[in-house]
Amino acid sequence: MNIGYLESIFSFLGGLGMFLYGMSIMGDGMQKSAGSKLNKFLRMVTDNRLLAVGLGALITAILHSSGATTVMVVGFVNAGILNLTQAVGVIMGANIGTTITAWMVSLNSLGDAMKILQPSFFAPLVVAIGAAFLMFSKKKKESLAGEICIGVGLLFVGLTFMSGSVAPYTDAPIFAKAFAVLGRNPILGILVGALVTAIIQSSTASVGILQTLAMSGVVSANAAIYITLGQNIGSCLTALLSSAGTSRNAKRASVIHLTFNGFGAVVFGIGMYIISMMRPDIAQSSINSFQISVFHTFFNVTNTLLLFPFAKQLVAFSGLIVRETGEEEEKKETKEDELPVLDERIFKSPTFALEVGVMEVVHMGKMALANLKLATSVLLENKYECLDEVFKNETEIDILNKKLTEYLIKVNNLSLNEKQKVQVSNLFYSISDLERVGDHAENLAEAAQYLKEHGLAFSETGIEDLKEISSAAIGAVDHAVAARQDGGMEDIRQVSKLEDRVDTLEEEMRDKHIERLSKNECNPSAGVVFLDILSNLERISDHAYNVAGYVKDEL
Repeated sequence: MNIGYLESIFSFLGGLGMFLYGMSIMGDGMQKSAGSKLNKFLRMVTDNRLLAVGLGALITAILHSSGATTVMVVGFVNAGILNLTQAVGVIMGANIGTTITAWMVSLNSLGDAMKILQPSFFAPLVVAIGAAFLMFSKKKKESLAGEICIGVGLLFVGLTFMSGSVAPYTDAPIFAKAFAVLGRNPILGILVGALVTAIIQSSTASVGILQTLAMSGVVSANAAIYITLGQNIGSCLTALLSSAGTSRNAKRASVIHLTFNGFGAVVFGIGMYIISMMRPDIAQSSINSFQISVFHTFFNVTNTLLLFPFAKQLVAFSGLIVRETGEEEEKKETKEDELPVLDERIFKSPTFALEVGVMEVVHMGKMALANLKLATSVLLENKYECLDEVFKNETEIDILNKKLTEYLIKVNNLSLNEKQKVQVSNLFYSISDLERVGDHAENLAEAAQYLKEHGLAFSETGIEDLKEISSAAIGAVDHAVAARQDGGMEDIRQVSKLEDRVDTLEEEMRDKHIERLSKNECNPSAGVVFLDILSNLERISDHAYNVAGYVKDEL
């Protein structure tokens, strides 16, 4: 092989590597910078399908791959964070967001008169600025800005390498023949685009490669359009593969993505074929990088506008493709099967992976709160028929505690900023406290069971005292969970007040009860249980105070 050819291949591969690595670094920096803003957006999306489109565009603009975004959507659906209708919006937005990098790449097609705006001109300077920020700045925000700059710079330096490696061979007849064949064969062109995208697992990068070739003027309009349509289909393949082993709805999300892009490819492919037949001069004319960006954006925006009103129909169609079997409908035999799925596909975005962790800690808190209420009803209202349910719920809380711990350990190993690392630590502490709330609720139920089995009962005064202190303890847990969910200072203040109230009541009631015991006004055996219940309720309020304190630490 000619050494020149070998050098060009190495240069192209090295450029592609820098392009992909630059996208990755830039995405990590942008995620760390966005942080809590992305979390708030995710919470808003669950109520608004139009915002879901915006979320999809935003995630893809950060990750620079609609395929990666859709893999995350599969994870969101599998974890129960998004339903299928909301997922449709995110998928549509992902296709729009993937055009951002194409517009950045198209700057290289500007003429010499605007050379200062060409990435090949300013990319080395951007890398230098980024390196300076990283090496000499002690401020976190400036370091993140440096990370983003290096990512952007490497992306464009890689693009320059790729462009330079193919430039000497653009006059070779093989290039013209290859694109002529692809232009005459829509299916072949679409297959090539899909295959390249599937191999490098990034539609953004594959479009960038096409734009690099187009800069040399050897790509015909019809070939470029067919390949671009195929690249959009290729971005679906990664998500389809990732959906293996997920829930039916997660599989349906990947089918919706393929259906959405497939529909657009068919409509635009037929349109381009008709134009090729009627105006071959236009179809066979060369297309530049900027024009590819225009078509790429036009295709994805138009496809979204066409299908957005039919989101429910897309969901229904995916249900026909991926059907629920009778066996799967009856599968939930154990409590563990009913627990949320902490899906590692979400790890593609550390920010969202952390937000999922927060949501599930809140879910665990609500489970512990509900079981505490149930246990107190058994104790104070003699609802002994609920005893088994309390014990089953406690088992479920323990299972979720284990799952959440394993999940947060993995989240902690992701690329997080300092504030997010603090939040992960606080989530670890929170689930420990919430698990203890569950344990104390179980203790209350066991106390009720002991009283029943031994024919013991509290005096009316004792029952009224327990109702008062248990109400305060339950209120503390309620506000603590609300604080973890919304980060509200008012909830944190309420937890502090209620915890103080429980401490005061516990001390007063303990003294009063000892006085009743000394006067033989209550059974000593029941008295021991009474004091144990007071101790459990006081500890419950302490754990609620801890959870609220962790939230306050993050504000």
